[in-house]
Amino acid sequence: MGRGQPESIDEKHQRWLEAYVVRARRVEEHSLAADWDALVALTQMRIGFRFNNGEVRIRHELPPEEVVESAAARLRPILLNDEDCFHMKALAALGYVCRTLPQDAEWIRAARAEWRARVDPSTREEAGYWVMVTDTATGASHDLDAHRLAMAWIYGDVVHHDPLRREEGDAFGLLDRFRAAVPLVAWAMVGTIELLNYIRALHQAGLLQLRQEVFDERVALKSTLWEQTAEVFFAPVGAESPSLASTPMPEGWLPLTKAADLSLFRNSFGDHF
Repeated sequence: MGRGQPESIDEKHQRWLEAYVVRARRVEEHSLAADWDALVALTQMRIGFRFNNGEVRIRHELPPEEVVESAAARLRPILLNDEDCFHMKALAALGYVCRTLPQDAEWIRAARAEWRARVDPSTREEAGYWVMVTDTATGASHDLDAHRLAMAWIYGDVVHHDPLRREEGDAFGLLDRFRAAVPLVAWAMVGTIELLNYIRALHQAGLLQLRQEVFDERVALKSTLWEQTAEVFFAPVGAESPSLASTPMPEGWLPLTKAADLSLFRNSFGDHF
């Protein structure tokens, strides 16, 4: 990375980068990213061949659909150009900040071109492959490239119920739509996390002055057990409600402080404590 004096960053670019960091860290926390080598392997179509009684069978093992679906949901705002955390907005902000740093500027240009080719390919060849099917009963034929199949799964089956996407991908079936989506989701995760780490490096080098809390705040839950120490009060039905969390409890409210209080609580409110 080339290094020099940091460029000033305007409010818009700062907002985009900070939004990106928070969302990308949530992507980074997803279970698919826990094994980096396995995630990178998913970005490529890896098909096995097996010969059985004169037949050739092809096999493609994929992660559980629910796992990829949750990853796609975490990624979705990064794919949308009207979101502050849109991937291309983060790259545009970095391009502005690093415009006088040749090595950094070149990395950003390459990252932008690669993201566009993989996430929004302009040709079927860029999409990687396409599928052709024919209904032997009706003679109807369909063909669709891998990217449009993946979009049919993401926006027709998962994060939306887009009727046009569903209609376009319907002839190929859910499994083929999902099979096309897995490498796209995995690659978008890899690209997202790599850009996040690049932003971290620029921040640590003093080239970005982002708020430290966007790097530190909790973005995903490790445990879903909710438990905390509390003061518990109860009152008969119709008693005046507390006005603020910081003000004393109104008259008639009693603290629940020991086991003996439970009998009064049951007598007042029934047997469903």
